[in-house]
Amino acid sequence: MAVAAGVVCCLGLAALAQAREEPADTGRGAPPAADVDLARRAAAEAASRSLDRAPGPTPTPSASPTPTSTASVPSATASPSASRKRVAPKRPADPAPVAGLTRAQMANAKVIVRTGRELGFPRRGLVIAVATAMQESNLYNVASGVLPESQEYPHQGIGWDHDSVGLFQQRASSGWGEVGQLMDPAFATRQFLAALAEIPGWEDLPLTVAAQSVQISAYPDLYAQHEWRAAEVVDAFLSAGM
Repeated sequence: MAVAAGVVCCLGLAALAQAREEPADTGRGAPPAADVDLARRAAAEAASRSLDRAPGPTPTPSASPTPTSTASVPSATASPSASRKRVAPKRPADPAPVAGLTRAQMANAKVIVRTGRELGFPRRGLVIAVATAMQESNLYNVASGVLPESQEYPHQGIGWDHDSVGLFQQRASSGWGEVGQLMDPAFATRQFLAALAEIPGWEDLPLTVAAQSVQISAYPDLYAQHEWRAAEVVDAFLSAGM
């Protein structure tokens, strides 16, 4: 019995050793847990390598962007002349002094001619006005030495004929206007021409008669001496395009 038991024990040990040396039969049972764990790790690593090598999405070529610059595309609402530079109308140049006048005198004569033209007076009225100013103030805007108020305004000399002021030596005390207004050559001219227009047939009167009808001067015959010079001055401005 002892011998038989020893034989059986030896046979069992041999069978156990053989089972460890032979590979496991996958058809007869589940693989050991260690093998399963190794297989899962291998699968995870393979999947990770596959993701690292996976190509990204292929970019889709797009059409060239449409230019948005408006430099070469004119606006549909733009005016055809919008791009043209506006040029201010060229004013006629002032004529050189004539009839022996200074530039200051010519500047005052220009105010008389321009104001008369704006009021629609013909050449004859302009000549009468310029000749009258030549006689009254020598075509300078004169203040009064006895009227200090007049000297507060721009002036080109001092006169002493009572309170007479300006180009036409008009008097505020006689109702021609306020002192400051009469010291304005344009205002003084309008006042003179307005009074001239009230004289019936003034266009056909001798210059000295027309001027004296407005001025009521103590020396009525002196206006006529300036007629030719006044005509030369007026014609110079009219020829210049005034």
